[in-house]
Amino acid sequence: MSSTTDLRGYLRTLDAETLIELLHAQAGRDPELRRALELKAGTQGGDVAEAHRLLDTAAVGGSFEYATKVGSVLDTLQRLLDAGSRADLAPLARRTVDDISRVLEQIDDYSGVVYDELERAVDLYARACVAHPPDVNGLADWILRIEFGDRDWPEIELADFAQALGDKGIARIKSTVDKMIADGVDDHRLATAERLREDIAEISGDVDALVAILSAKPPRLDISLKIVRVLRGAGRHAEAIAHAAKALAHDKGPARAPVVDELAGAYQEAGQVDEALTLRRTEFDRKPSHAAYLALREAAIERGQWPSQKRAALSLLRERADEDAAIADELVRVLLTEERPDEAWRVSTRYGGSLELRLELAELREQDHPVEVIPVYKIHVDELIAHKDPFYYREAAKQLRKLRTLHKRADSAEEFSSYLADLVETHKRKTRLIAEVRNARIALPKVVRA
Repeated sequence: MSSTTDLRGYLRTLDAETLIELLHAQAGRDPELRRALELKAGTQGGDVAEAHRLLDTAAVGGSFEYATKVGSVLDTLQRLLDAGSRADLAPLARRTVDDISRVLEQIDDYSGVVYDELERAVDLYARACVAHPPDVNGLADWILRIEFGDRDWPEIELADFAQALGDKGIARIKSTVDKMIADGVDDHRLATAERLREDIAEISGDVDALVAILSAKPPRLDISLKIVRVLRGAGRHAEAIAHAAKALAHDKGPARAPVVDELAGAYQEAGQVDEALTLRRTEFDRKPSHAAYLALREAAIERGQWPSQKRAALSLLRERADEDAAIADELVRVLLTEERPDEAWRVSTRYGGSLELRLELAELREQDHPVEVIPVYKIHVDELIAHKDPFYYREAAKQLRKLRTLHKRADSAEEFSSYLADLVETHKRKTRLIAEVRNARIALPKVVRA
């Protein structure tokens, strides 16, 4: 290990203020270092001044023209924030947000490009506020004006501003929100107030308040999922298990998978590993899949029961594959996971399945069994050509080169020549395809060259 590497490792252990003092002291002894640092600082200041100048001259014309100019300002802000600039960039970020908002009132942003820049500007303003917090009362009032104003604004992500707001700023927003809800404002502002109340409960870590807010909403799986995650995060595993089990009892659709994962995790955290395994087995039996197999394997290994569970799972997959080709694909993926590619190929050959998966198997098999995989690549060539697109023609030509190689290795070069002649005859009017085949340096039949 070099001495430079050792020194860097040591420097990484120092806090920022200590490094600043060391660098400042060294700059006092080293004129060249001082000039370099001053130039760097001047460059950052110049960047900020140039960004302000761009805003001064960003006259409203077309939405694309304005978006390009303001995009340059945002690029500067992002670059400086990413570099950890010590400059207070919040005023520039706030000015940019206000300028874009003003322009949106004056133009028809039919393409949405300016609105997209507004979303980006708000994100950067949040970052700038965290780096150099402004007056918290002013920031809280600005957020309230935006959220409850009449302008078509993107929703403010309160969590992004939480650090800059601090407890005082959050409390100021909460006071206004609570009053609006109590007063029963119009539906639009009430929906905003309820969303902010939920955000505030989440930011402040008030689990009881957040669960109560979520539980009062109309029952939906995504809401149940959030409740379970909140309770798990708070270490309240028994409550998490109860909420997740209730949600699963009322929903049998595919969207339940994330709740199953949360419930299994809650069982594990509560030390109820048998219940976790039973849940995974039930879900696998209900809808066997590669993902459900992996989850079952993890739970079964935890209980030392994987060998027996594995045999039962594979048996069920084979049984269901006879009834559903989609399950056959899942069986193939499982067999690949278990490093049984020969069996996976046999299953794929028997049931067909998706071309994507058959191609994956063909790539694993082509080295030792070129004859077997040739039909799969020919099907792929037909599918690519059917797109009638230059990109896909180019990909088809690449596959033709592979087929030529496979036929040579299988001692059937003449068969490839016959196949190519038939292919070209069928698609001879597709001049771009023929050109791509030529570009791939594949010899065409003489009749096509003429």
